[in-house]
Amino acid sequence: MKKVAVFGNAGGGKSTLSKHLSAITGLPLHVLDKIKFQPGGVEVSQEEYERLHREILATDAWIIDGFGSLETLWPRLDAADTLVHVDLPLYLHCWWVTKRLITGYVSPPEGWPEQSPIWQSSLSSYRVLWRCHKYLTPKYRAYIHKAKATRRVYHLTSPQQISDFLALLATEVGGNARQ
Repeated sequence: MKKVAVFGNAGGGKSTLSKHLSAITGLPLHVLDKIKFQPGGVEVSQEEYERLHREILATDAWIIDGFGSLETLWPRLDAADTLVHVDLPLYLHCWWVTKRLITGYVSPPEGWPEQSPIWQSSLSSYRVLWRCHKYLTPKYRAYIHKAKATRRVYHLTSPQQISDFLALLATEVGGNARQ
């Protein structure tokens, strides 16, 4: 596990999972929202984003959290040796976006650029939820089904599976460190 892509619909806890994954494995974490957006929520140019994305992919080890853009999504998944698809029920994604909106006024959401506009960003997440669920999630599922033959694939469909995955990985990494 050297190159890990964490992906799925909005509000699924990808950033929190990725942070824990980085802490367990020691792999550098790259949050695409922090690359694609400057503090305050201003989007960088597509060219700049794609350049930064290519630079990350060219390194020996990484965890990349998020969507980014369609132009960079599939090359990132192709470059990863480990795929972590967070695929919770749609109602849970909706609830977690709502929870993030409410708590975001007290504490900035995990993985978001500094001073991100909470209301505007949350509305954007709500707009993405159904479209991703209807159009992109089936493509994700088909992709990981094929990828299972050649790479490590984790298809996480519940909060319990996310917790179990992190616990298993901590045990594996801890066991390897003791050997």
